[in-house]
Amino acid sequence: MEIYDYAKAKFNELGINTDEIIKTLDNIPISIHCWQGDDVIGFDQSGNLTGGIQTTGNYPGRARNFEELKEDIKKAFSLIPGKKRLNLHASYAILGNDKVDRDEYLPKHFAPWVEFAKEIGLDGIDFNPTIFSHPNLKDGLSLSSPDKKIRKFWIKHCQACLKIAEYFADEMNSHSLVNIWIPDGFKDVPADRLGPRLRLKESLDEILKTDYDKNKVIVAVESKVFGIGVESYTVGSNEFYQNYAAKNNICCLLDNGHYHPLEYVSDKIPALLAFYDKVALHVTRGVRWDSDHVVILDDELKEICKEIVRNNAINKVYIGLDYFDASINRLAAWIVGARNVRKALLYALLLPNEKLKHLQDEGNFTQLLVLNEELKTMPYEIVWEEYLKQNNLDNKWFDEIKKYEKEVLSKR
Repeated sequence: MEIYDYAKAKFNELGINTDEIIKTLDNIPISIHCWQGDDVIGFDQSGNLTGGIQTTGNYPGRARNFEELKEDIKKAFSLIPGKKRLNLHASYAILGNDKVDRDEYLPKHFAPWVEFAKEIGLDGIDFNPTIFSHPNLKDGLSLSSPDKKIRKFWIKHCQACLKIAEYFADEMNSHSLVNIWIPDGFKDVPADRLGPRLRLKESLDEILKTDYDKNKVIVAVESKVFGIGVESYTVGSNEFYQNYAAKNNICCLLDNGHYHPLEYVSDKIPALLAFYDKVALHVTRGVRWDSDHVVILDDELKEICKEIVRNNAINKVYIGLDYFDASINRLAAWIVGARNVRKALLYALLLPNEKLKHLQDEGNFTQLLVLNEELKTMPYEIVWEEYLKQNNLDNKWFDEIKKYEKEVLSKR
């Protein structure tokens, strides 16, 4: 306690109450993706990834079924502090003997996930239509396909997902974010850029006609600059989705791997907050492209969390993780990424944000620079360790993961 009392006093000099900050931090929910545990393979198809989805590496111990994935999630989540949500893709349906395709999925096919989420005390379940790794991704197109039957299949799938999300919201007593991402695009320069986007717009309009409770289900659309195999043109571009979301009163989801390397999501968050009452995030780490590396505590992650905190947007920005690395221990990947997001949030919460804003508004840029540099050596780590202690955790979690790998993963 003596070392924490020192840190507490140092931050108190800046007008910051670390005890209150720890409480605030613990109550910020992070939606953690199920697909890190099995390399995005899911349960409902052959396991062949299509639509530009790609994992690299063959580290042993991949979850091969629902029971193994649950076991891994439970273990990883037990070593991650704070409120947690589960982010599911539709391809993780528990179908049993039901011979149905994605356009006919029902809440009952996800009831086991609800039971599991309640068992481990999660804050809610978010959901994603799985519009890849399926035979009905025709010529790389789905909701923008010129084939009406293809479009109809994926429209029905998304409509089914809205009803499933409503079921999640009712069962978990919390909203469910439904994020629509499609891999549609062309490898080479297209002859028609407008047509596919008009078809996508028409498909989205049809999806949103579904009778769902908008207070319970938050619909988001996710853009991308390019993908593997669709390098020259992406139908669901940033401009298309931001305009569509604004016109239809739905949410934009920003994935910080889905833009040019010199575009920063940290700058996009306050731009959207000027017009939207909510913004969704997929936090990842792109190395030269949307490579979905494990999230590290880098400058951009800190800037993203600063923008959430300094703009009083903790209840407006929905934070989710999205990466998949098959080259390292998959549970460690979950824990490292989730802990780093929470570390970045703590860093942002411990800043004297009002003082920094005031200096900027005064035009006092010299003092602003000086204070920003002094803040970099404040004892954040001591507050982080106190936070872990209050969650009955510490920084020695990797020993437990090595033991789990030896006792469980190595036997798969």
